[in-house]
Amino acid sequence: MSQLSEEAIAKITQSVADGFDEQIAYTQELIRMGGQRGHEADVMDWVFKQYNDRGWNPIRIGMDEKELSQHIGAGRFSETHSQVPIIIGTHKPKGEAKGKSLVLNGHLDVVPLGPTDMWKADPYSGLIEGDRLYGRGAGDMRSGAAANVWALDALRRIGLQPASEIILQAVVEEESTGNGTLMAHLKGYKADAALIPEPMQEQLVRANVGVLWFQIEVRGRPVHVREMATGSNAIDSCWKVIGALRGMEEEWDQRYSSQQYFQDEKHPLNLNVAIVKAGDWASSVPAWCQVDCRIAIVPGVSAQSAADEIEKKVADFAANDAYLSQNPPKVRWNGFFSEGYVLEPGSEAENVLRKAHQQATGEELTTQTSTAYIDARVHSLYDKIPAMVYGPIAGDIHGFDEWVSIESVKRVTTAMALFIAEWCGVEEI
Repeated sequence: MSQLSEEAIAKITQSVADGFDEQIAYTQELIRMGGQRGHEADVMDWVFKQYNDRGWNPIRIGMDEKELSQHIGAGRFSETHSQVPIIIGTHKPKGEAKGKSLVLNGHLDVVPLGPTDMWKADPYSGLIEGDRLYGRGAGDMRSGAAANVWALDALRRIGLQPASEIILQAVVEEESTGNGTLMAHLKGYKADAALIPEPMQEQLVRANVGVLWFQIEVRGRPVHVREMATGSNAIDSCWKVIGALRGMEEEWDQRYSSQQYFQDEKHPLNLNVAIVKAGDWASSVPAWCQVDCRIAIVPGVSAQSAADEIEKKVADFAANDAYLSQNPPKVRWNGFFSEGYVLEPGSEAENVLRKAHQQATGEELTTQTSTAYIDARVHSLYDKIPAMVYGPIAGDIHGFDEWVSIESVKRVTTAMALFIAEWCGVEEI
Protein backbone atom coordinates (compact mmCIF):
# COMPACT_ATOMS: atom_id res chain seq x y z
CA MET A 1 0.00 0.00 0.00
CA SER A 2 1.61 3.25 -1.13
CA GLN A 3 1.02 6.58 0.58
CA LEU A 4 -0.58 9.43 -1.35
CA SER A 5 1.60 12.32 -2.39
CA GLU A 6 0.68 15.88 -1.45
CA GLU A 7 -0.12 16.48 -5.12
CA ALA A 8 -2.48 13.50 -5.24
CA ILE A 9 -4.23 14.62 -2.03
CA ALA A 10 -4.74 18.09 -3.49
CA LYS A 11 -6.08 16.74 -6.80
CA ILE A 12 -8.55 14.37 -5.14
CA THR A 13 -9.74 17.08 -2.75
CA GLN A 14 -10.29 19.49 -5.62
CA SER A 15 -12.07 16.84 -7.66
CA VAL A 16 -14.59 16.24 -4.87
CA ALA A 17 -15.25 19.99 -4.77
CA ASP A 18 -15.56 20.19 -8.55
CA GLY A 19 -18.33 17.58 -8.61
CA PHE A 20 -20.01 18.52 -5.36
CA ASP A 21 -22.96 20.48 -6.77
CA GLU A 22 -23.85 17.44 -8.86
CA GLN A 23 -23.42 15.21 -5.83
CA ILE A 24 -25.92 17.25 -3.83
CA ALA A 25 -28.36 17.18 -6.76
CA TYR A 26 -27.94 13.39 -6.87
CA THR A 27 -28.63 13.22 -3.12
CA GLN A 28 -31.74 15.36 -3.51
CA GLU A 29 -32.99 13.00 -6.19
CA LEU A 30 -32.53 10.06 -3.84
CA ILE A 31 -34.50 11.87 -1.13
CA ARG A 32 -37.34 12.75 -3.48
CA MET A 33 -37.90 9.12 -4.44
CA GLY A 34 -38.86 8.07 -0.90
CA GLY A 35 -38.62 4.37 -0.21
CA GLN A 36 -40.20 3.23 3.02
CA ARG A 37 -40.20 -0.44 3.95
CA GLY A 38 -41.41 -2.60 1.10
CA HIS A 39 -41.65 0.36 -1.28
CA GLU A 40 -37.99 0.81 -2.21
CA ALA A 41 -38.29 -0.50 -5.78
CA ASP A 42 -38.21 2.90 -7.52
CA VAL A 43 -35.15 4.17 -5.72
CA MET A 44 -33.37 0.84 -6.05
CA ASP A 45 -34.08 0.75 -9.80
CA TRP A 46 -32.62 4.25 -10.09
CA VAL A 47 -29.51 3.24 -8.17
CA PHE A 48 -29.16 0.14 -10.36
CA LYS A 49 -29.05 2.40 -13.41
CA GLN A 50 -26.47 4.66 -11.76
CA TYR A 51 -24.24 1.67 -11.05
CA ASN A 52 -24.73 0.33 -14.56
CA ASP A 53 -23.90 3.67 -16.17
CA ARG A 54 -20.61 3.65 -14.25
CA GLY A 55 -19.64 0.19 -15.46
CA TRP A 56 -20.08 -1.59 -12.13
CA ASN A 57 -22.11 -4.47 -13.64
CA PRO A 58 -24.85 -4.43 -10.99
CA ILE A 59 -26.90 -7.47 -10.11
CA ARG A 60 -30.04 -7.88 -8.01
CA ILE A 61 -30.26 -10.39 -5.18
CA GLY A 62 -33.68 -11.27 -3.81
CA MET A 63 -34.55 -11.85 -0.18
CA ASP A 64 -34.35 -15.60 0.43
CA GLU A 65 -36.32 -16.22 3.61
CA LYS A 66 -35.31 -19.87 3.82
CA GLU A 67 -31.60 -19.15 3.43
CA LEU A 68 -31.71 -16.20 5.81
CA SER A 69 -33.65 -18.09 8.47
CA GLN A 70 -30.82 -20.61 8.76
CA HIS A 71 -28.34 -17.90 9.80
CA ILE A 72 -27.94 -16.97 13.46
CA GLY A 73 -27.85 -13.24 12.66
CA ALA A 74 -31.01 -13.06 10.57
CA GLY A 75 -33.86 -10.79 11.55
CA ARG A 76 -37.27 -12.39 11.86
CA PHE A 77 -39.59 -12.14 8.88
CA SER A 78 -43.05 -10.61 9.14
CA GLU A 79 -45.74 -9.67 6.64
CA THR A 80 -44.16 -6.20 6.28
CA HIS A 81 -40.66 -7.48 5.42
CA SER A 82 -39.42 -5.91 2.19
CA GLN A 83 -39.16 -8.19 -0.83
CA VAL A 84 -37.24 -5.62 -2.88
CA PRO A 85 -33.90 -7.09 -4.02
CA ILE A 86 -30.62 -5.63 -2.88
CA ILE A 87 -28.13 -4.40 -5.48
CA ILE A 88 -24.47 -5.35 -5.72
CA GLY A 89 -22.14 -3.41 -8.01
CA THR A 90 -18.49 -4.34 -8.50
CA HIS A 91 -15.51 -2.34 -9.66
CA LYS A 92 -12.65 -4.48 -10.92
CA PRO A 93 -9.09 -3.21 -11.44
CA LYS A 94 -7.46 -3.53 -14.87
CA GLY A 95 -5.16 -6.32 -13.77
CA GLU A 96 -3.77 -7.77 -10.58
CA ALA A 97 -4.87 -5.81 -7.51
CA LYS A 98 -2.29 -3.32 -6.24
CA GLY A 99 -3.98 -2.56 -2.95
CA LYS A 100 -6.69 -3.94 -0.69
CA SER A 101 -10.33 -4.59 -1.47
CA LEU A 102 -13.25 -2.69 0.06
CA VAL A 103 -17.00 -2.95 0.62
CA LEU A 104 -18.90 0.35 0.35
CA ASN A 105 -22.27 -0.31 1.95
CA GLY A 106 -25.33 1.91 2.19
CA HIS A 107 -29.00 1.34 2.93
CA LEU A 108 -31.75 2.92 0.86
CA ASP A 109 -34.74 2.14 3.07
CA VAL A 110 -36.10 4.97 5.21
CA VAL A 111 -38.43 5.12 8.21
CA PRO A 112 -42.02 6.44 8.22
CA LEU A 113 -42.75 10.17 8.25
CA GLY A 114 -45.17 10.67 11.13
CA PRO A 115 -47.75 13.48 10.75
CA THR A 116 -46.54 15.43 7.71
CA ASP A 117 -48.11 18.67 8.97
CA MET A 118 -45.38 18.71 11.62
CA TRP A 119 -42.65 19.00 8.99
CA LYS A 120 -41.53 22.46 7.86
CA ALA A 121 -41.69 21.30 4.22
CA ASP A 122 -42.58 18.26 2.15
CA PRO A 123 -40.53 15.44 3.75
CA TYR A 124 -39.40 14.37 0.28
CA SER A 125 -38.62 17.85 -1.02
CA GLY A 126 -34.84 17.80 -0.62
CA LEU A 127 -35.11 21.39 0.64
CA ILE A 128 -31.85 23.29 1.16
CA GLU A 129 -31.62 26.09 3.74
CA GLY A 130 -28.15 27.36 4.50
CA ASP A 131 -25.87 24.43 5.25
CA ARG A 132 -28.73 21.99 5.77
CA LEU A 133 -30.27 19.56 3.29
CA TYR A 134 -33.66 18.43 4.61
CA GLY A 135 -35.81 15.39 3.99
CA ARG A 136 -36.54 11.88 5.17
CA GLY A 137 -33.33 9.97 4.70
CA ALA A 138 -31.21 13.08 4.15
CA GLY A 139 -28.98 12.00 7.01
CA ASP A 140 -29.97 8.36 7.41
CA MET A 141 -28.56 7.65 4.93
CA ARG A 142 -29.19 8.90 1.40
CA SER A 143 -26.30 11.35 1.70
CA GLY A 144 -23.97 8.51 2.68
CA ALA A 145 -25.23 6.24 -0.09
CA ALA A 146 -24.54 9.07 -2.53
CA ALA A 147 -21.06 9.60 -1.05
CA ASN A 148 -20.22 5.96 -1.82
CA VAL A 149 -20.79 6.73 -5.50
CA TRP A 150 -19.33 10.21 -5.64
CA ALA A 151 -16.12 9.36 -3.82
CA LEU A 152 -15.39 7.01 -6.71
CA ASP A 153 -16.57 9.62 -9.21
CA ALA A 154 -14.04 12.05 -7.76
CA LEU A 155 -11.25 9.64 -8.69
CA ARG A 156 -12.74 9.05 -12.13
CA ARG A 157 -12.91 12.80 -12.78
CA ILE A 158 -9.10 13.03 -12.63
CA GLY A 159 -8.55 9.89 -14.71
CA LEU A 160 -8.07 7.44 -11.84
CA GLN A 161 -9.83 4.37 -10.52
CA PRO A 162 -9.22 2.02 -7.58
CA ALA A 163 -6.48 -0.52 -8.26
CA SER A 164 -8.33 -3.17 -6.23
CA GLU A 165 -11.84 -4.55 -6.11
CA ILE A 166 -14.64 -2.38 -4.75
CA ILE A 167 -17.96 -4.02 -3.84
CA LEU A 168 -20.85 -1.56 -3.65
CA GLN A 169 -23.82 -2.79 -1.62
CA ALA A 170 -27.12 -0.91 -1.88
CA VAL A 171 -29.45 -2.62 0.58
CA VAL A 172 -32.88 -2.51 2.17
CA GLU A 173 -34.10 -3.77 5.56
CA GLU A 174 -31.39 -1.95 7.51
CA GLU A 175 -34.09 -0.17 9.51
CA SER A 176 -35.92 -3.34 10.54
CA THR A 177 -33.99 -6.64 10.29
CA GLY A 178 -30.53 -6.12 8.83
CA ASN A 179 -31.34 -8.87 6.36
CA GLY A 180 -30.30 -6.90 3.26
CA THR A 181 -26.62 -6.73 4.14
CA LEU A 182 -26.80 -10.24 5.59
CA MET A 183 -28.08 -11.44 2.20
CA ALA A 184 -24.95 -9.99 0.57
CA HIS A 185 -22.84 -11.87 3.12
CA LEU A 186 -24.66 -15.13 2.41
CA LYS A 187 -23.88 -14.73 -1.30
CA GLY A 188 -20.18 -14.43 -0.55
CA TYR A 189 -19.51 -10.72 -1.10
CA LYS A 190 -16.56 -9.93 1.14
CA ALA A 191 -13.51 -7.66 1.10
CA ASP A 192 -10.54 -6.71 3.25
CA ALA A 193 -12.53 -3.95 4.98
CA ALA A 194 -15.95 -2.31 4.90
CA LEU A 195 -16.91 1.36 5.09
CA ILE A 196 -20.48 2.52 5.82
CA PRO A 197 -21.09 6.31 5.79
CA GLU A 198 -23.94 6.45 8.31
CA PRO A 199 -24.55 9.88 9.95
CA MET A 200 -22.03 9.63 12.77
CA GLN A 201 -21.08 13.28 13.27
CA GLU A 202 -17.74 12.74 11.50
CA GLN A 203 -16.76 10.17 14.11
CA LEU A 204 -15.87 6.49 13.85
CA VAL A 205 -18.06 3.94 15.63
CA ARG A 206 -15.98 1.94 18.11
CA ALA A 207 -18.78 -0.19 19.56
CA ASN A 208 -22.38 -0.84 18.62
CA VAL A 209 -25.34 -2.44 20.35
CA GLY A 210 -27.34 -5.37 19.08
CA VAL A 211 -31.09 -4.88 18.67
CA LEU A 212 -34.21 -7.02 19.06
CA TRP A 213 -37.75 -6.31 17.90
CA PHE A 214 -40.69 -8.07 19.49
CA GLN A 215 -44.44 -7.84 19.94
CA ILE A 216 -46.40 -8.48 23.12
CA GLU A 217 -50.01 -9.59 22.72
CA VAL A 218 -52.45 -9.71 25.60
CA ARG A 219 -56.04 -10.96 25.39
CA GLY A 220 -58.72 -9.59 27.70
CA ARG A 221 -62.31 -10.43 28.59
CA PRO A 222 -64.68 -8.07 26.75
CA VAL A 223 -67.88 -6.92 28.43
CA HIS A 224 -70.15 -3.91 28.13
CA VAL A 225 -68.68 -0.97 30.01
CA ARG A 226 -71.68 -0.95 32.37
CA GLU A 227 -70.25 -4.25 33.69
CA MET A 228 -66.59 -3.24 33.46
CA ALA A 229 -65.62 -4.80 36.79
CA THR A 230 -66.61 -8.25 35.52
CA GLY A 231 -64.31 -8.05 32.46
CA SER A 232 -60.58 -7.75 31.96
CA ASN A 233 -59.10 -4.81 30.07
CA ALA A 234 -56.37 -6.05 27.72
CA ILE A 235 -54.79 -2.60 27.51
CA ASP A 236 -54.47 -2.30 31.27
CA SER A 237 -53.02 -5.81 31.47
CA CYS A 238 -50.58 -5.17 28.64
CA TRP A 239 -49.33 -2.03 30.36
CA LYS A 240 -48.58 -4.03 33.48
CA VAL A 241 -46.40 -6.32 31.34
CA ILE A 242 -44.63 -3.30 29.87
CA GLY A 243 -43.97 -2.11 33.43
CA ALA A 244 -42.21 -5.41 34.17
CA LEU A 245 -40.10 -4.98 31.03
CA ARG A 246 -39.21 -1.44 32.10
CA GLY A 247 -37.81 -2.96 35.28
CA MET A 248 -35.75 -5.40 33.20
CA GLU A 249 -34.49 -2.51 31.06
CA GLU A 250 -33.20 -0.72 34.16
CA GLU A 251 -31.64 -3.94 35.41
CA TRP A 252 -29.81 -4.47 32.10
CA ASP A 253 -28.46 -0.90 32.07
CA GLN A 254 -27.08 -1.43 35.57
CA ARG A 255 -25.75 -4.91 34.79
CA TYR A 256 -23.68 -3.67 31.85
CA SER A 257 -22.76 -0.22 33.16
CA SER A 258 -19.06 -1.14 33.28
CA GLN A 259 -19.00 -2.79 29.84
CA GLN A 260 -16.03 -1.56 27.79
CA TYR A 261 -16.96 1.41 25.59
CA PHE A 262 -20.34 1.76 27.35
CA GLN A 263 -19.18 3.21 30.67
CA ASP A 264 -20.06 6.78 29.64
CA GLU A 265 -23.45 5.90 28.17
CA LYS A 266 -26.15 6.77 30.69
CA HIS A 267 -28.90 4.65 29.17
CA PRO A 268 -27.63 2.58 26.22
CA LEU A 269 -30.11 -0.30 26.19
CA ASN A 270 -33.31 1.60 25.50
CA LEU A 271 -36.62 -0.24 25.53
CA ASN A 272 -38.81 1.61 23.05
CA VAL A 273 -42.57 1.01 23.29
CA ALA A 274 -43.26 1.98 19.73
CA ILE A 275 -46.57 0.80 18.26
CA VAL A 276 -49.82 0.14 20.13
CA LYS A 277 -52.89 -1.49 18.61
CA ALA A 278 -55.87 -2.43 20.74
CA GLY A 279 -59.59 -2.76 21.19
CA ASP A 280 -62.58 -2.53 18.87
CA TRP A 281 -65.17 -0.25 20.47
CA ALA A 282 -65.14 2.68 22.91
CA SER A 283 -67.99 1.21 24.94
CA SER A 284 -66.57 -2.30 25.15
CA VAL A 285 -63.81 -3.39 27.50
CA PRO A 286 -60.95 -4.13 25.06
CA ALA A 287 -60.42 -7.78 24.28
CA TRP A 288 -56.95 -7.48 22.83
CA CYS A 289 -53.82 -5.34 22.86
CA GLN A 290 -50.65 -5.63 20.78
CA VAL A 291 -47.54 -3.58 21.54
CA ASP A 292 -44.44 -3.54 19.33
CA CYS A 293 -41.17 -2.95 21.17
CA ARG A 294 -37.46 -2.56 20.53
CA ILE A 295 -34.63 -3.16 22.97
CA ALA A 296 -30.83 -3.15 22.70
CA ILE A 297 -28.11 -5.48 24.01
CA VAL A 298 -24.38 -4.90 24.52
CA PRO A 299 -21.72 -6.67 22.43
CA GLY A 300 -21.03 -10.16 23.70
CA VAL A 301 -24.64 -10.87 24.68
CA SER A 302 -26.35 -13.25 22.29
CA ALA A 303 -29.68 -12.29 20.78
CA GLN A 304 -31.10 -15.66 21.79
CA SER A 305 -30.11 -15.31 25.46
CA ALA A 306 -31.67 -11.83 25.54
CA ALA A 307 -34.84 -13.15 23.92
CA ASP A 308 -35.00 -15.97 26.46
CA GLU A 309 -34.68 -13.46 29.31
CA ILE A 310 -37.45 -11.28 27.88
CA GLU A 311 -39.78 -14.26 27.49
CA LYS A 312 -39.04 -15.40 31.02
CA LYS A 313 -39.67 -11.93 32.43
CA VAL A 314 -43.07 -11.83 30.74
CA ALA A 315 -43.95 -15.36 31.83
CA ASP A 316 -42.85 -14.80 35.44
CA PHE A 317 -44.88 -11.61 35.68
CA ALA A 318 -47.94 -13.27 34.19
CA ALA A 319 -47.66 -16.21 36.58
CA ASN A 320 -48.19 -13.85 39.51
CA ASP A 321 -51.18 -12.05 38.01
CA ALA A 322 -54.64 -13.46 38.69
CA TYR A 323 -55.92 -12.95 35.13
CA LEU A 324 -52.72 -13.29 33.08
CA SER A 325 -51.77 -16.54 34.81
CA GLN A 326 -54.82 -18.07 33.14
CA ASN A 327 -54.42 -16.08 29.91
CA PRO A 328 -50.66 -15.74 29.38
CA PRO A 329 -49.36 -13.03 27.05
CA LYS A 330 -47.71 -14.03 23.78
CA VAL A 331 -44.29 -12.80 22.69
CA ARG A 332 -43.53 -12.72 18.97
CA TRP A 333 -40.17 -11.88 17.40
CA ASN A 334 -40.83 -9.80 14.32
CA GLY A 335 -37.70 -7.96 13.20
CA PHE A 336 -34.15 -7.36 14.41
CA PHE A 337 -32.52 -10.32 16.16
CA SER A 338 -29.00 -8.96 16.03
CA GLU A 339 -25.92 -8.88 18.21
CA GLY A 340 -23.57 -5.99 18.83
CA TYR A 341 -19.94 -5.68 17.85
CA VAL A 342 -16.71 -3.86 18.71
CA LEU A 343 -14.32 -2.41 16.14
CA GLU A 344 -11.04 -3.37 17.74
CA PRO A 345 -8.59 -0.45 17.67
CA GLY A 346 -5.42 -0.43 15.64
CA SER A 347 -6.35 -2.07 12.34
CA GLU A 348 -4.54 -0.95 9.22
CA ALA A 349 -7.85 0.10 7.70
CA GLU A 350 -8.65 2.34 10.67
CA ASN A 351 -5.22 3.91 10.54
CA VAL A 352 -5.68 4.77 6.86
CA LEU A 353 -9.12 6.25 7.57
CA ARG A 354 -7.68 8.31 10.44
CA LYS A 355 -5.10 9.76 8.08
CA ALA A 356 -7.71 10.48 5.39
CA HIS A 357 -9.99 12.20 7.91
CA GLN A 358 -7.16 14.40 9.12
CA GLN A 359 -6.25 15.31 5.54
CA ALA A 360 -9.87 16.17 4.72
CA THR A 361 -10.82 18.04 7.89
CA GLY A 362 -7.61 19.09 9.63
CA GLU A 363 -8.86 17.34 12.77
CA GLU A 364 -8.03 14.08 14.50
CA LEU A 365 -10.63 11.34 14.12
CA THR A 366 -12.55 10.64 17.32
CA THR A 367 -14.77 7.67 18.14
CA GLN A 368 -18.21 7.07 19.58
CA THR A 369 -20.34 4.24 20.90
CA SER A 370 -23.51 3.78 18.88
CA THR A 371 -26.70 2.79 20.68
CA ALA A 372 -28.61 2.26 17.43
CA TYR A 373 -28.48 -0.68 15.03
CA ILE A 374 -25.87 -0.60 12.23
CA ASP A 375 -25.36 -3.12 9.40
CA ALA A 376 -21.61 -3.14 10.11
CA ARG A 377 -22.30 -5.95 12.58
CA VAL A 378 -22.60 -8.29 9.55
CA HIS A 379 -19.12 -7.40 8.28
CA SER A 380 -17.61 -7.45 11.77
CA LEU A 381 -19.20 -10.58 13.24
CA TYR A 382 -19.56 -12.77 10.15
CA ASP A 383 -17.08 -11.50 7.54
CA LYS A 384 -14.62 -10.85 10.38
CA ILE A 385 -13.13 -7.75 8.76
CA PRO A 386 -12.68 -4.18 10.01
CA ALA A 387 -16.12 -2.59 9.59
CA MET A 388 -15.86 1.17 9.83
CA VAL A 389 -18.95 3.32 10.26
CA TYR A 390 -18.06 6.94 9.60
CA GLY A 391 -20.26 9.64 8.12
CA PRO A 392 -21.54 13.19 8.10
CA ILE A 393 -23.05 15.47 10.71
CA ALA A 394 -26.84 15.15 10.71
CA GLY A 395 -29.80 15.82 12.98
CA ASP A 396 -33.39 14.79 13.67
CA ILE A 397 -32.96 11.42 12.00
CA HIS A 398 -36.15 9.36 12.43
CA GLY A 399 -37.84 12.64 13.46
CA PHE A 400 -39.37 15.72 11.88
CA ASP A 401 -37.21 17.94 9.62
CA GLU A 402 -34.38 15.43 9.31
CA TRP A 403 -31.29 17.14 7.92
CA VAL A 404 -27.67 16.64 6.99
CA SER A 405 -24.89 19.24 6.92
CA ILE A 406 -23.86 19.92 3.32
CA GLU A 407 -20.34 21.00 4.22
CA SER A 408 -19.93 17.90 6.37
CA VAL A 409 -20.98 15.71 3.44
CA LYS A 410 -18.23 17.36 1.39
CA ARG A 411 -15.62 16.72 4.09
CA VAL A 412 -16.69 13.11 4.53
CA THR A 413 -16.76 12.46 0.78
CA THR A 414 -13.24 13.89 0.54
CA ALA A 415 -12.05 11.66 3.38
CA MET A 416 -13.68 8.65 1.71
CA ALA A 417 -12.04 9.37 -1.65
CA LEU A 418 -8.65 9.78 0.01
CA PHE A 419 -9.17 6.59 2.01
CA ILE A 420 -10.13 4.61 -1.10
CA ALA A 421 -7.14 5.95 -3.01
CA GLU A 422 -4.67 4.85 -0.33
CA TRP A 423 -6.38 1.65 0.85
CA CYS A 424 -7.14 0.30 -2.62
CA GLY A 425 -4.41 2.06 -4.55
CA VAL A 426 -5.16 3.89 -7.80
CA GLU A 427 -4.44 3.32 -11.46
CA GLU A 428 -5.11 5.29 -14.60
CA ILE A 429 -8.39 4.53 -16.31
